[in-house]
Amino acid sequence: MPQVGDIWESYRANEFRLIIDGVPSPGVSKVSGLSEGEIDTIEQPDGGTNHVYKIAASKVKFEPLTVERYVDGSPEDIRFRDWFRAVFDLNKSLQGGSGVRKNGMVEKRHNGEVVLTFVFKHAWIKSSKFTDLEAGSTGLLKQTIVLEHEGLERVD
Repeated sequence: MPQVGDIWESYRANEFRLIIDGVPSPGVSKVSGLSEGEIDTIEQPDGGTNHVYKIAASKVKFEPLTVERYVDGSPEDIRFRDWFRAVFDLNKSLQGGSGVRKNGMVEKRHNGEVVLTFVFKHAWIKSSKFTDLEAGSTGLLKQTIVLEHEGLERVD
């Protein structure tokens, strides 16, 4: 973080890059769900008293990543479409489902330099949807993709 006077200036959330299977994905305008995991809590009552002990369970859960991207006719449109089709090909007798997985990362940048990297493992497309089409609208067409994955970790 840059130091400005006596304070450390926080990073802004507007400069980042999504990379899937080593290929940058331009046009991505938002990535949410950057959670390093959550452990369930087990509540164990103490017999004969009003006390309840809280114990960490051994399962770690990860939030899905939600990616918003502009649809612009670029090769990225085809790349995401092909990944979606591999997962959701309804004409096949055997669905790809969660077997079609990719690895990737989200690079958080500050003034062009990478300052944080979040790596996700074995992701597949859970859902894909587009913005509503509306006559007279001035909005841009966006695709919202939800990625399930088997883990997200912050790396140096």
